[in-house]
Amino acid sequence: MVFKNIFWFFVALLIPLGASADGIRQLLAAAGSAADYKSAGVVVVFDSTTVKVMPTGLSHMYQHKLVKILNERGALDNRTLIFGYDPLSAWAEIQGVRIHKANGLTMDFDLANVKDYAAPARAIYWGAREKMADLGRLETGDAVEVWFYRKGFTYALLQSGSDPDEQYIPPMRGHYYDIVPFWSSDPIIEKVYRVCLPKDKPIQYAIYNGTLQSSMLFKDDQIIYTFNLKDIRPIASEPSMVSQSDIAPKLLLSTSPDWEAKSMWFYGVNEDYGSFKSTPEIKAKVKELLQGARNEMDSISLLTHWAADEIRYSGISMGKGEGYTLHNGAMNFADRCGVCKDKAGMLITMLRAAGFKSYAAMTMAGERIDRIPADQFNHSVTVVQRRNGEYMMLDPTWVPFLRELWSSAEQQQNYLMGLPKGADLMETPVSPPENHYLRMVAVWKITNDGTLNGEITLTAEGQTDNAVRSIFTRSSPGTWRNNLEKEILRLAPTAKISDMQYTDPDEYQKQPVSITLKFSAPGYALIADDAIIFKPFAAGGFFSRAQPHLYTNTGIEIRKYNFRDRCSRLVEITESFEVPAGYKLVTPKSISRAGDETASYERSVVQQSNVVSISEKISLGKRIYKPEEWSVYRQVVMNQKEMTQGQIVLSKSK
Repeated sequence: MVFKNIFWFFVALLIPLGASADGIRQLLAAAGSAADYKSAGVVVVFDSTTVKVMPTGLSHMYQHKLVKILNERGALDNRTLIFGYDPLSAWAEIQGVRIHKANGLTMDFDLANVKDYAAPARAIYWGAREKMADLGRLETGDAVEVWFYRKGFTYALLQSGSDPDEQYIPPMRGHYYDIVPFWSSDPIIEKVYRVCLPKDKPIQYAIYNGTLQSSMLFKDDQIIYTFNLKDIRPIASEPSMVSQSDIAPKLLLSTSPDWEAKSMWFYGVNEDYGSFKSTPEIKAKVKELLQGARNEMDSISLLTHWAADEIRYSGISMGKGEGYTLHNGAMNFADRCGVCKDKAGMLITMLRAAGFKSYAAMTMAGERIDRIPADQFNHSVTVVQRRNGEYMMLDPTWVPFLRELWSSAEQQQNYLMGLPKGADLMETPVSPPENHYLRMVAVWKITNDGTLNGEITLTAEGQTDNAVRSIFTRSSPGTWRNNLEKEILRLAPTAKISDMQYTDPDEYQKQPVSITLKFSAPGYALIADDAIIFKPFAAGGFFSRAQPHLYTNTGIEIRKYNFRDRCSRLVEITESFEVPAGYKLVTPKSISRAGDETASYERSVVQQSNVVSISEKISLGKRIYKPEEWSVYRQVVMNQKEMTQGQIVLSKSK
């Protein structure tokens, strides 16, 4: 077979810069020292990967890497080598480790000492494993050379077969894809990626966020693609910037023709397995849940929130099943636990039992999905077709205790529906800020001794409702009063609460959250002969947990990269202070509406008789922003911070 004939050709390709000890020494000497790489612990001299793709889509990956230690931090970070893998879909092997000491000696690590153990896990227990080589003490100037091999892919699928390599063949049989980052947290002198495919297996690729050197070589009945980049430096991060994958150089490759083909495959693989078959027990539960349903949307909402609230997020290994194939409804209904695909699958099963057309979909939380149909997914969701023919996205994983069916924290996010006739890659729309409002209304009176008396009511909707409601839903009922007291005491340390009212946190589907607090705070205002000084309360940062933009670092003036907020948001604050007679407002000043549809701010501070009234309106239009939108967003946040950090000053009337 041609693959066997060119095996050693591939091994040679893995060492493009010379394999001899003298060659390695020359490379290490030319690599430089810590002075050449600011704040780096190591420098990667070369990182060379070669992939052989078989006709079935099975891939053999060989990596050869040389890392030079620059300082003690680099020595500590690299004394242990760890490679993670999923034994259900990949076979991994550390094939060699050589330590090049700074004094010229070389030592080969005894591979008998490689440890293979269950990987640490939280919430998802699918049997992932790690291989570890403990190299012992390293010193500045040492270097570590590693040879690593893996066959398989990154997801597992329910399948069986007599071929010992059957389990490592990718789910979309005969196809190959890869996502190759050409960025790193460590400096890299040169990175090379090669992939060899049969000539009858065309591959499409694209390079994003930069340029790479590339070549294509014909050899026998194979095509070898090579990509390389030199002098890779860590990207200086910016506060709240988008994922590195969205801004750093990367290579995407795929033999899949387009997203429509992937969509139809994803639909077919779940239908063939019977992921969404109902049972009498499931049908009975659906009938019970929909007894009070008034219309189509009510039915969709009731089923979505049942799957969200009643299927606990805990991924237990089911063997050969932790991949694209969604576990069947009977399993999910019985276990009442699972990960995103189980919650999505349970919802699809229930929607179908109720007579809806519903399908699985995939998305990528936190990163952009690009046009090359490589599998850039980390999250499974649900799609339902409404009576008017429109498709509606649902996410039972992200909406527990949330008054949404699709979390708006996932707006401006790409997704792919698995439909019978296929679908193209799509993007969720922006959710208007008014869908995620925070409204605070407060009425206060400041007495002659500086005591603040009054009450404040806040209401919220959408994602902001979730942020406010979490003060209850993420803690036990016995701590609820204490949690609310902490929010008050943060701004008024002497406050004494006289009354506390709030909507039932568990009845989140019935109405938006609402909280009313009455209290007095002795000594809140400083009253002198010629002035009154006090901090606004509602506008002073009360419930900042529901205003994450207030934690945005506004220190940088110019951005290079896109940045993100938690969600679009509208904040409306109205509060009045009745103050002792005879004082006139000095600061702060009103600000007429500033900004645009991206972000805007307006403030009114007026005095009528002895009442000072403050109103603020902050509108943040979306989740992901462009660098050129930073100046507007930044100014809006700075304007509001000016109020949260400032004082209201009144001077004695003359």
